[in-house]
Amino acid sequence: MFDEHGAFVCRSLRLLGVPEPDLDDQLQEVFLVVHQRLRDYEERGSVRAWLYSICTRVARAQRRKVVRRRENVTVEFPEAPTAPTQHDRITDHEALALGQELLQRLPREQRDVFWLYEVEELPMAEIAKALECPLQTAYSRLRKARERILAEVQVTASKETDHG
Repeated sequence: MFDEHGAFVCRSLRLLGVPEPDLDDQLQEVFLVVHQRLRDYEERGSVRAWLYSICTRVARAQRRKVVRRRENVTVEFPEAPTAPTQHDRITDHEALALGQELLQRLPREQRDVFWLYEVEELPMAEIAKALECPLQTAYSRLRKARERILAEVQVTASKETDHG
């Protein structure tokens, strides 16, 4: 299970705000829960949707612990793989930074749906189940996230055109 879904769980925990120093511990926590509940798992959806719902609960519990420790938690997404040329590296870095910034501007509910649908490519029915919301609510959140990101990209492109 870990070999097949470990990378997905790690990406999900990052998206859910688990800071890099705590990532290994929370990854282990997710798979401890999986080990405890695997016998009870009923295949009504994908394993990844089930894992994401576990990640959500583990990340929520971790945030509560952090608040009690009074730490200032910030989310930093991983660097993009570097390209062979300097121009490509700069372009990739700027695109990644913009994408991260746009994702962070979204409300958590919209960000979760957008990430799971657009990046992780989960079916919307499984996303709704994992996030414990009605299917139409999930679709609405995705639509709003897309609209907001598109508007932000257009504003950014307009600024670059004005300055370029």
